[in-house]
Amino acid sequence: MKIADILRHKAATAGQDVPVATIAPAGTVSDVAATLAEHNIGALPVVDGGELKGVISERDIVRHLASAGAAILDRPVSDLMTRDVVTCSPGDSVDAIAETMTAKRIRHMPVLDNGRLIGIVSIGDVVLSRIRQLEQDRGQLEQYIAG
Repeated sequence: MKIADILRHKAATAGQDVPVATIAPAGTVSDVAATLAEHNIGALPVVDGGELKGVISERDIVRHLASAGAAILDRPVSDLMTRDVVTCSPGDSVDAIAETMTAKRIRHMPVLDNGRLIGIVSIGDVVLSRIRQLEQDRGQLEQYIAG
């Protein structure tokens, strides 16, 4: 299974091709919190001029809240975002991405196609795709045994 399969499943589940929610580096942390809540997601790619500059997640916000307090809500996203972003491409295998996410403790990974942001996958998306694959394999085995 490939990352493209996850993106297709997410689009089919949403009933449409949903654009990736993003934020600009100059946006505020308060804007991030509102967007995360609105879309019920855990991270936002930070994009400037169509180029991926970083990722900001709930975890980033909580860590900074713990150390600096509520004043961070007015700070720009660029102050808190993760700049060294690990990305994947649609052709990458889900198994390889699962290993990378686990090894690097990454929960959200932007998907780039020729340098263009086309989606984001979460560790939950990866786990769900592996479960679907296991269920499909089990069904095929049951048919083989019964047939």
